[in-house]
Amino acid sequence: MTASIPMRGRGATPRPAGLGAPIVTAKGLSKTFKLGGSDVVALRDVDLEIRKGEFIAFVGPSGCGKSTFLNMVAGLLPASGGVAHVNGQPVTEPSRQVGFMFQTPVLLPWRTVEKNVLMPAEVFGLKEADIRDKARAVIDAVGLGAFVDAYPRQLSGGMQQRVALARVLTYEPDVLLMDEPFGALDEFTREAMNLELMRITQAAGITVLFVTHNITEAVFMSDRVVVMTPRPGKVSGIVDIDLERPRTIDTMQKQSFSDLIFKVRGILGNTHGDH
Repeated sequence: MTASIPMRGRGATPRPAGLGAPIVTAKGLSKTFKLGGSDVVALRDVDLEIRKGEFIAFVGPSGCGKSTFLNMVAGLLPASGGVAHVNGQPVTEPSRQVGFMFQTPVLLPWRTVEKNVLMPAEVFGLKEADIRDKARAVIDAVGLGAFVDAYPRQLSGGMQQRVALARVLTYEPDVLLMDEPFGALDEFTREAMNLELMRITQAAGITVLFVTHNITEAVFMSDRVVVMTPRPGKVSGIVDIDLERPRTIDTMQKQSFSDLIFKVRGILGNTHGDH
């Protein structure tokens, strides 16, 4: 799976960590839900600046607001307080600049791989003919070139997630939000998807916000790990991951890798079942 993706105006060299201009910012971002007549504060006063091309992982206990934060950056949830900006513009609704990938692939079973990847073209008012070559290139890049006419039921879980990834990447988002996208996969498939995701997003210069409960995964993939407190979620600490890129499985054998895992754990205060 070494095919490259032709991306608009982007080079194919790995990004130097932390050198991009700000692309996502949050200032005092807060979210309160109404639940049974009571107010539940999910997120409180989150201040965060994410630079262009960074891979940022979010870890923290369940219910700490990680997914809520992504949903607000995506424009899927309105903020109760504060504001999120993408490319300098306040987020008020979903935008093509921001792609979202969920834990489940959300594929339409009656559509082929190619038709599932092309589906957003209908939402964006694009002609399939204008985007089909790009979609085919992305499908090839995620290793599914031989499966363009296959249906979801004919694919493994990992392959279905590759379809979901291709669907997002085809429309060239500046920011890719990923909410535990590989959490349901077996360890071997998850590892392969992590490596593939890093390769593709590095080459394309995409900024990634990645929610995970797996500390090892967070450290392995990211430029920085944002550690959240229990609800109401706040930023408890941020760990810079100064490991060389490109990352390989051998990276996990280094003492510096283990040290960073324990640093993240130290901020969390306890394991919360993470591993």
